[in-house]
Amino acid sequence: MSKKWKTETGLSRDEFEKFTVYLHQSDNDVDNRNRSRILGFDPEHVEIAPGACIRLSEDSIIGKNCFIGLFAYINGDVVIHDNVLIGPHCSITSNNHIFETETKHFSGNKGEKIEVGEGTWVAAGCMITAGVTVGRANLICANAVVTKDTPDYAIIAGTPARQVGRINPETGEYHWYPSKL
Repeated sequence: MSKKWKTETGLSRDEFEKFTVYLHQSDNDVDNRNRSRILGFDPEHVEIAPGACIRLSEDSIIGKNCFIGLFAYINGDVVIHDNVLIGPHCSITSNNHIFETETKHFSGNKGEKIEVGEGTWVAAGCMITAGVTVGRANLICANAVVTKDTPDYAIIAGTPARQVGRINPETGEYHWYPSKL
């Protein structure tokens, strides 16, 4: 005895099953480019992995040869320059809620532009907060929370993030600063 299949979206069972598989198992170049096309980006230049949520303002840009990782969240006034890799579960949002002194709670919204410099790798689980400019060719280490601007060729880590090293642009070598523990 089969039960009638129903979804809130009006999708048939077959459509829903195909969509679910596509969303969760289709992390490949062709499907990542298809997601890019559907979201209005040039699929020859931007790849978007499954589950990514991208809601950009009119002036926002995602440059050429960029990859947006699994379940990344990018929102607001954001400029991502060319050759940027954004890992899974990253959050880049230019919006902040504002504490209202009259009501004594957070409401409203204040947006401050975020820029991610050319050639940067934002590793898994990172957050870049409103108003931050990430320099050229940065390595933002996994789970970093970037709250301040960063220089070019920096290695950034921690919560809140700080510069822990630099990248030699001539050799590509990482130079780690001594730990201050």
